[in-house]
Amino acid sequence: MTVALQIKDLHAWYGESHILHGINLEVHQGEVVTLLGRNGAGRTTTLRAILGLTDKRTGSIQINGNETTQLLTHQIAPMGIGYCPEERGIFSTLTAQENLFLPPVIRQGGFSVEEIYEMFPNLYERRNSPGTRLSGGEQQMLAMARILRTGANILLLDEITEGLAPVIVQKLGQVVKHLRDKGYTIILVEQNFHFAANLADRHYVIEHGQVVEVVLNSELSEKTAVLNSYLGI
Repeated sequence: MTVALQIKDLHAWYGESHILHGINLEVHQGEVVTLLGRNGAGRTTTLRAILGLTDKRTGSIQINGNETTQLLTHQIAPMGIGYCPEERGIFSTLTAQENLFLPPVIRQGGFSVEEIYEMFPNLYERRNSPGTRLSGGEQQMLAMARILRTGANILLLDEITEGLAPVIVQKLGQVVKHLRDKGYTIILVEQNFHFAANLADRHYVIEHGQVVEVVLNSELSEKTAVLNSYLGI
């Protein structure tokens, strides 16, 4: 299988704080993988480091075979990387539709507006509402919709289910499955392991800035105790 993202010996810092201590992982094209771990383990920092959003990073990050550690964020994004941060980043002074159109199209092959509204009918109904007047679930849908319109096909999704009602979580799970079926490559940082377990091909457990366990989806039942020890679930 084609390797979409390969990370070797990745170290990352915020100021003087050394957060990542040699992350190694790879994601094949069309795979869904999760980064599991407790708060502060380094999962979000791994996503941010991929995009060059940490103060310093060393090691190797290859996107579709291209080394990117010396590149800036605006040079990395056009390679097809879409980042959906935990805080969502919805602009309160813009309508839902204006928020949707805010990021530029960086590559061909993104979702059309019609396809987005078909996937997220709530957004069509609320398209003229101020962004922060949307519910938490609708804001999360909007944050995902924005990166799908840009043409990004490697998606970094950070805690997309946090604080959302079960019906919205179910909807987001359907969307992730749909994207996987369309060949998107997806990295999920997720606290809701039951959500992630049904979607991912492989799980990377991160602790103290390092990958300490890799679990295939087919191994979940036999490695439940190991995961419980790391995640406290």
